Amino acid sequence: MGAPLRVGFVGGGGITGTHARAAADCPDLEIAAFCGTNAEKTAALVAEHGGEAFERIEEMLARAGVDLVVIGSPSGLHAEQGLAAVAQGVHVLVEKPIDVTTERADALIAAAEAANVRLGVLFQDRLKPGLARLKDAVDSGVLGRPLLASARVKWHRPPEYYADSRWRGTLALDGGAALINQGIHTVDLLLWLLGEVASVRALTTTGVHPIEGEDIALALLEFRSGAVATLEATTCAWPGYPRRVEITGTEGTVTVEGDDVVGAELRAPWPELVASSGEVASGASSPKLASANDHRRVLEDFARAIRDGTPPVCDGREGRRSLAVIEAVYAAAKAGGREVT
Repeated sequence: MGAPLRVGFVGGGGITGTHARAAADCPDLEIAAFCGTNAEKTAALVAEHGGEAFERIEEMLARAGVDLVVIGSPSGLHAEQGLAAVAQGVHVLVEKPIDVTTERADALIAAAEAANVRLGVLFQDRLKPGLARLKDAVDSGVLGRPLLASARVKWHRPPEYYADSRWRGTLALDGGAALINQGIHTVDLLLWLLGEVASVRALTTTGVHPIEGEDIALALLEFRSGAVATLEATTCAWPGYPRRVEITGTEGTVTVEGDDVVGAELRAPWPELVASSGEVASGASSPKLASANDHRRVLEDFARAIRDGTPPVCDGREGRRSLAVIEAVYAAAKAGGREVT
């Protein structure tokens, strides 16, 4: 396979720690550097995982000899930092969302394609075993024609989650709050399973937290296929509950809780569709992730994409889709709930 790919990490928060733990378990990756504006956090990451510490991404790109960067900085910086890497011919794997506007996402996608470097977005649901089995089942037609879905992300974040952060819940750096940060994985899951969204109606509100963005979002999605879905996302639901998704088609209904399919009533049963991953889904009541296994799968896939010159499981264009739907949800809510196509 050749020498390991040298990886640099951008960001000093908890998610960068998860990225580093995941990379440490990937034989095809070598941790080379960390970059962040908080020198204390960056030094702690270097002490734990090795590599060099840098304050600015430009310095890391110039001196660390990295083959790829994993960006876990505030969302509103993703495209800017990704563009800096692409300009140096460095591959980019960015934490969700790809950025906070589709305009910036499009600039990063275009630059990566022009430079012929890989661009990926961390939507780890696509590589979780239980959800991958569900994707195969839906694609096989075992559900028949999808008709109706409901998705609920009823999570909890305490006041300090926002108060102790300079960027969470802000429009400039978070792009919103509960939907674009916590709910976006479930938006991507719906798109992955059910296809493109044609129109949305929505309502957002800030019920508890003193933030610029929303801590409650409700949306009605109409898919191009004719299926419809309800979507709830909140960080107000104490003590926090596992994500739940139900999908009904002409041939039955499946239910997802957390990361596993926990129920399936189908005319033609799909083998081993209902099965536990053996891992406890996290995120409902805390942003801290106990396991880095899901992120490791994404990093392994991205390393393969670089080696083989093939697309990663979620490339830039795929990663843009959820952001476009969320932009439409916010626009619909701002328009008083009127339909936005």
